[in-house]
Amino acid sequence: MTADNRYGRYRHQILLRDFGEAAQQKLLDARVLVVGAGGLGCAALQYLVAAGAGTIGIADDDTVHLTNLHRQVLYGTNDIGYPKAKRAARRLKQLNPDIEIQVHPLRLTPQNTLGIIGSYDIIVDGTDNHGSKYMINDACVLTGKPFIFGAVSESEGQLAVFNAVTNGSFSANYRDVFPYQWPYDKEAGCNETGVIGVLTGIIGCMQGNEVIKVITHTGNPLVNRLVTFNALTGRMHEFSIQAGTETRKLIPADAKEFMQARYEMPCTNDDSNFIELPAGEFQRLINRNDITVIDVRENPGPTRVEFQHIHIPFGRLKESLPTIKGDTIITFCEKGILSLKAALLLKEAFQNGKKIYSLRHGINNWNNTNNFA
Repeated sequence: MTADNRYGRYRHQILLRDFGEAAQQKLLDARVLVVGAGGLGCAALQYLVAAGAGTIGIADDDTVHLTNLHRQVLYGTNDIGYPKAKRAARRLKQLNPDIEIQVHPLRLTPQNTLGIIGSYDIIVDGTDNHGSKYMINDACVLTGKPFIFGAVSESEGQLAVFNAVTNGSFSANYRDVFPYQWPYDKEAGCNETGVIGVLTGIIGCMQGNEVIKVITHTGNPLVNRLVTFNALTGRMHEFSIQAGTETRKLIPADAKEFMQARYEMPCTNDDSNFIELPAGEFQRLINRNDITVIDVRENPGPTRVEFQHIHIPFGRLKESLPTIKGDTIITFCEKGILSLKAALLLKEAFQNGKKIYSLRHGINNWNNTNNFA
C-alpha cells in the first residue's frame, strides 16, 4: 500500500485529535488474535480489519450453520457447512486486502494455546463457554497478554479489559471477577437460552473499540472495570474490580502446569471424540429399531425433527434415568453442546451398560447437511 492510499483509507481516524499518524502506525504494527469467529468475533473482526490492525489471527474450529446467520454477519447462506475461520478470512480480505490474516482452524486447548497466543500482542475473547474463557485468561496471565473479555446471554452482555499493564503492574483478570468455573452441567450457551442477534454485534464492536484503545494508548480502556449492557432496556452499568493476591493462586504456575490443567468445556472430555457421532453415522443409526434417540433441549422450538425420538429436557435427565430403555442411546440438541453434556452424564450413570452417543454439531447442522447433500 502506498502512503497516499494508506492515508486515504484511514484518513478519518488520523484526523482525530489525540490519535493521528502515530496511533495509526501502532495499529498497523499490532498483532491481534480473535478466539472465536461467532457473533462477538464477527463484529470485532470487521472493525479491527477496517481500522487497520496490521495482523489478525482467527482461531475457530466450527463450521457455519443456518442458526448462526442472525448474528454472525460475516457469513451468508452460501457459507453454510464451511469452516468459519476460512470463510471469515476470505470476507475480511475483501474488506481490507492489506491486512495480514492468519487462520487457525482449530479449537484452542491447554496443549496448543500458549504456542498460538504467544505470537500475538492482544487477545480478544469471542468464545461461548466458560471453560474456554478460563483457559484463555490463564494463558494470558502466564504470557502477559491483555485479554479483551466479552460475553452475551439472552438480552445482556458483559465487557472488560483484563490483565492489562497499569501503573507498572497487571490489572485484574477474569478470575478476579469469577474465581471458579461453574459446573459444566449448570452452564447453558446461547444455543440453549437464545440471544438477541444485534447484542452480539454491540458487544463485539465494543471489544474492538477496547482493542484499539489498548493498542494506541488512547482514551480510557475498561481496565479494572466491568460493564454490562441490556439490549432490552438500553441501560449500562459499570462495576469496579481489582486484582487479588489470592486469585493468582488459582492460575497454573507455569506452562507445564497449564498444559496439564483441565478446563471444563465442550469436547474436552477424554471420551468426547468417541462419544460424538458425525452426521452421516447418525443418519445410519437412527433408522434402527434398537436405538433410543433423546432430544435434551429444554425448549425444542421450531427445528425440524422427522425421525422417531423422545424428549427429555437436560434438567430432568437424572430423574428420568429409570425410564430410558434400549442398549444404544443417542442425544441431540441445537449445536451438540448440551447433548454432549447429556451423553457424558448418561455414560457415567450407565457405565458400560449402554452405548452412549451425542450428535456432533447438533440437529441444525444435521438438517443442513441433509438439505445440502
